[in-house]
Amino acid sequence: MLNEERRRSIVERVNRDGRVIVNTLAREYGTSEITIRRDLEILHQRGAVYRTHGGALPIQTSSDADRSLIERELQHPREKLRIAQAAADLVQEGQSVLLDSGSTTTAIARQFRNFKHLTVITNAINIASELSGTAVDVVLTGGILRKNSFSLVGPLAEQSLQHLKADLLFLGVEGLDARFGLSTANMLEAELNRAMVNSAHQVIAVCDSSKFGRRSLSPIVPIEAIHQVITDRQAPPKTLEELRRSGLKITTV
Repeated sequence: MLNEERRRSIVERVNRDGRVIVNTLAREYGTSEITIRRDLEILHQRGAVYRTHGGALPIQTSSDADRSLIERELQHPREKLRIAQAAADLVQEGQSVLLDSGSTTTAIARQFRNFKHLTVITNAINIASELSGTAVDVVLTGGILRKNSFSLVGPLAEQSLQHLKADLLFLGVEGLDARFGLSTANMLEAELNRAMVNSAHQVIAVCDSSKFGRRSLSPIVPIEAIHQVITDRQAPPKTLEELRRSGLKITTV
């Protein structure tokens, strides 16, 4: 079987079965796992499948954005907690902090509950709820509600950020690639995230290692637009070194 024939067959299997696994494909096509991984990377770059750890998913259903926030919070909870604690250590009383929607930024918001003088700006109604009843001042953007993610998006949300400035932005992403930059699956989320970047003095990407190497549908900003990345120790060393060479500060927890 020629390479392109095999890759077309893989795309058909992904769309038919809902997922594929590297070792299963290698066995069924009679080739090495290295070859299958290369096939999946090529198909991912073409936008034909969505590469995941150990396999691939259909492009139309592969995004974390299609899963509920509760489902996403169950993924890598220990890593997200350590990332959240490291993020909170960077925050000082009296500062203003931007948090976008997501399971990792929700974990960060929970670390803020004991602050006495802090302002949090967010488009996530669940984060606003997490901080209700605390001393933290919460500014909630307006916008259109995305029900699965509890986030507010659209022109109204973007316009509200034009009148606000924050010391720090903690930005959760679905994809972080050293060359492609930061990305997410939802175009409205990407637009809002760019507005958040423009409103923040310092931009810190927060994501577990499963997000590394992913290129989701909608680019947010290039790597050069952020200042720091907080991730877990399972992040690929080669990518981390590439990010350091770009001038980013990397914190692994």
